[in-house]
Amino acid sequence: MTTAKKTTAGRQGFKTGEAVVYPAHGVGRITAIEEQEIAGYKLELFVVSFEKDKMVLRVPTAKANSVGMRKLAEPELVKKALDVLTGRARVKRTMWSRRAQEYEAKINSGDLISVTEVVRDLYRSEAQPEQSYSERQLYEAALDRVVREISSVNKITETEALKLIEQSLAKSPRRAKADADAEAEGDEGDVEEAA
Repeated sequence: MTTAKKTTAGRQGFKTGEAVVYPAHGVGRITAIEEQEIAGYKLELFVVSFEKDKMVLRVPTAKANSVGMRKLAEPELVKKALDVLTGRARVKRTMWSRRAQEYEAKINSGDLISVTEVVRDLYRSEAQPEQSYSERQLYEAALDRVVREISSVNKITETEALKLIEQSLAKSPRRAKADADAEAEGDEGDVEEAA
């Protein structure tokens, strides 16, 4: 009886079959809890599978919290994350390399709101200039994490989750203004060509 209590406490509420978020890799699923002997010590491990990445990770049950592994976000937090996307992008006027490091740190934090902020800040509508390669890479990494978590929490497909995100991004005040400015420029261009 005491060993059952001990292992349950050691597992910190995680169980087999449960979807979890691992900070450096995003949403995965605990496929098993196994025991291995490493350097003479018995170690209990969560076997976390990331199907999309075709990767399996083994996390010691005792270290799950310290490495930042967490349960999926609650639906209220997903709603808050979608609200973050409708806000104004906050881009610091620092060198790109510094901002890129900050974005990378936010993505790898595993915090849904932080990752969503990266998506908001790096998003470009059709009317805006192209992104650099490194900007695009960070944007796509952040978007992928948010899409996977929203689809898992809301039990919808990743395509439906992406549509939700795009709808929220379209509501942003900067996006609406940029699109209106692009249309105005297009109208002026037509007038100039006609003259």
